[in-house]
Amino acid sequence: MHGTGKLLFAAAITLLAILFTDPLFAADADTWRQIRHGAEGYSAVQGRESGMLIQSTGQDWRLLRNGPIAVLGAWGLVLTLLALGGFFLLHGRIRLDAPRTGITVPRWSVYERILHWTTAILFLLLMCSGLLLLYGRETLLPLLGHGAFSSLAAAAKTAHNYSGPLFIVGLLLMLIAWLGDNIPTAVDRQWLKSLGGVTGDRHASAGRMNAGEKGWFWLLMLAGIAVSISGLILDFSNFGQPRSLLQISHVIHSVSALLLSAGALGHIYIGSIGTEGALEGMTTGRVDTTWAEQHHDLWYEQLGRREKKS
Repeated sequence: MHGTGKLLFAAAITLLAILFTDPLFAADADTWRQIRHGAEGYSAVQGRESGMLIQSTGQDWRLLRNGPIAVLGAWGLVLTLLALGGFFLLHGRIRLDAPRTGITVPRWSVYERILHWTTAILFLLLMCSGLLLLYGRETLLPLLGHGAFSSLAAAAKTAHNYSGPLFIVGLLLMLIAWLGDNIPTAVDRQWLKSLGGVTGDRHASAGRMNAGEKGWFWLLMLAGIAVSISGLILDFSNFGQPRSLLQISHVIHSVSALLLSAGALGHIYIGSIGTEGALEGMTTGRVDTTWAEQHHDLWYEQLGRREKKS
């Protein structure tokens, strides 16, 4: 048996040597190496990239999407929530320094409020459905099971795809409506230095939009454009985009959307429980003069001059 084992081992070594030195075997190995690196061959099925058997960059995209993008995105959202919670614990709600006068001035028109709330609802729908598609497999699938999660994910995907183009319309209308109010000025530098009055002994001066609101506006516009363009490429993939473009678009879409989600958390906090009287302006369209003078004194003075002229 010992001699037979040696004989079999020698035969196996000889066979492997023949295979690896055979020209046909070497050609096959080279062929598969090219296929694994995305080389295209002939296919009876005609279409873009139909001759590509293996698209190796798909694995790179999957690792990037499920690795750094998902992990860093989750940490970014968690740290944003922790920062907002810590700020609330340290400073509480930003209250009015003086009693309300009971006199109100117009802050947002009916059109502006409809535009804001419509776009905000679309954004929240996109944010929630997008986060479900990105993190649902790891968080909700173990709780709901495959059947229920499959139905929920399908509904989220449909809602995401249809509400995306509507959000783009709202974004463009916001750009037209509020671009003039969000041009940076020298006053904004002073606002940023004092963090809107948090570090100083008085509230920082501001026009109709303060530096924080302007920062959110430009983040919304710039990241929103990136989300919109990449989203359209992904939404209408039937126009023949190559898979490499779809993968790049998905990376841009995911990163931009996560940045917008983190910014939106701060915007929602400041505009609701974070600042007394802020939400009233976007619900009723009017704000108390005490609030206007405290948070947007330059705008309030300009508004007073306009009323005197009229």
